[in-house]
Amino acid sequence: MSESKNEDFVGYEYKDITVKRNMEAVHADGYINFGWTLEGTSTPIQSVGSVTMKFKRDRRLHNKAELSRLQRQFDSCVAEIQRLEFSKSLRASAAAYVIGVIGTAFMAGSVFSYLAGMLPLSVILAIPGFAGWGLPYLCYSFIRARKTEEVVPLIDSRYDEIYEICEKANRLLKNN
Repeated sequence: MSESKNEDFVGYEYKDITVKRNMEAVHADGYINFGWTLEGTSTPIQSVGSVTMKFKRDRRLHNKAELSRLQRQFDSCVAEIQRLEFSKSLRASAAAYVIGVIGTAFMAGSVFSYLAGMLPLSVILAIPGFAGWGLPYLCYSFIRARKTEEVVPLIDSRYDEIYEICEKANRLLKNN
């Protein structure tokens, strides 16, 4: 009788991860293939735009070392996707900010020259000042579009790699 109780016993291991909200579905779908079951999600107070996911899985899984290795590859690919997504707007934002600050400097020069009574210099400095306030949006859009064209194939290849990793892990789970 005590043997049947031992066979019914299931020991679990638990894992909590905090991820960006836009990657929540990728983690929920992917971690299932590594033997994890999603127990629930919660929104952490200190991390806006993130979600904490709580997982559990059976401790007696066969091939646990291989599943853990595949899971690390999965996590690495997801981190690479997030880095690539961030890189789409990083350079564009930096260029837009720099142009905006330069435009603001010209506008400040225009105001100070107006206050000094130099109206022609004020008008000359105001023209690049207004351009420096209007161009950042166009510059941001152009640079982000070019970077997006460059990065999308890399992101797609990372998603393909994730699917292959999950497929391998799923096959290992089914062999248990």
